[in-house]
Amino acid sequence: MDTKKLGFNSKLVHAGDKHDEYGSAVTPIYQTSTFAFKSSQHGADLFAGKEKGYIYTRIGNPTIENLEDKLAELENGYRGIALSSGMAAVSTAYMALLSQGDHIISTAAVYGPSRGVLESHFTKFGVECSFVETSNIENIEKAIQSNTKVLYLETPANPTISLTDIEEASKVAHKHGIVVIVDNTFSTPYLQKPLDLGADVVLHSLTKFINGHADIVGGALIAKEKEIYDKLRKTMTLMGGNMDPHQAYMVIRGVKTLSLRVERSQQSAMKVAQFLENHPKVSWVKYPGLESHPQHALAKKQMSGFGAMISFELKGGYDAGTIVMNNVHLALLAVSLGGVESLIQHPASMPHAGVSKEGREAAGITNGLVRYSVGIEDVDDIINDLKQALDKI
Repeated sequence: MDTKKLGFNSKLVHAGDKHDEYGSAVTPIYQTSTFAFKSSQHGADLFAGKEKGYIYTRIGNPTIENLEDKLAELENGYRGIALSSGMAAVSTAYMALLSQGDHIISTAAVYGPSRGVLESHFTKFGVECSFVETSNIENIEKAIQSNTKVLYLETPANPTISLTDIEEASKVAHKHGIVVIVDNTFSTPYLQKPLDLGADVVLHSLTKFINGHADIVGGALIAKEKEIYDKLRKTMTLMGGNMDPHQAYMVIRGVKTLSLRVERSQQSAMKVAQFLENHPKVSWVKYPGLESHPQHALAKKQMSGFGAMISFELKGGYDAGTIVMNNVHLALLAVSLGGVESLIQHPASMPHAGVSKEGREAAGITNGLVRYSVGIEDVDDIINDLKQALDKI
């Protein structure tokens, strides 16, 4: 069956499937480190690329390949690479596409470790970094240097929920031969397809919405063209950031319900955002579905839905943020996002605490900023939980 001709939900269930000789309804877990060769010549042909097959799980594995092929079809990409974590995907992309003396432009309000690994590690090897508010395309144009090799976008951004026009940003980058990477974790391919909008590479933390059950850690890279895919694959294989077969099996199981989970969560998110927008102790709310969002029109243009992530600013600042964190009961006070359970966090005291105050402010991460990942619970329960926590301020 040519799954490329199927609809999105059918691809979620069937794309990439590998059925064994026993007729397993799902791709089995090939929990093995190595694969036996039929003969010396067979092994030689596999290593030479003359024959398709498997050698060693770090290089390739049927269960992992199922996930990689499924994600590539969902994102309309050439091929996918599954990795051990979202940060393994980020680090592999940086390592594959940046060299000493190169320059990278990144969304300022990017996931903390995605920025941190550049500032603390890649700069040691001579890589220059510029962090700008990429929702303004002029900022990207002004930041481009003769040695700029990568434009790294996160849209919606974490945790400010600001949006970048992928199509326009890609046009600007490609005029200068710059590779565009888009972290599509918040939207998933169900709501946004960066490769169709001009990006060269899509990145995911599979830990989040794609797996959706807060029980594994994983990452993925999907390339639009073979040339970049080959660079990414070679780097991953050499650096050893591969996913484990059982890990891949869990993500394959989780992704099959992606659209159902996201649909329910984003329906609730709109109601939660409207509640927060009208609350006297909230200064502002950032949710792409609200008309008050600065890039609401862009969200309607490049996304097919508004997602389940909300950021809002408390009038009481840092202290108000900690009060709310300590008084929610339904939402889990935890990092991460995209699970069936609602999660809440205070970036200034939690994931972005390691970023300087100046860096946080430049990225729009204020002391009263709260990020909320809306789960699939009853929306009235979510709102009532937030209401009683806000009442404690």
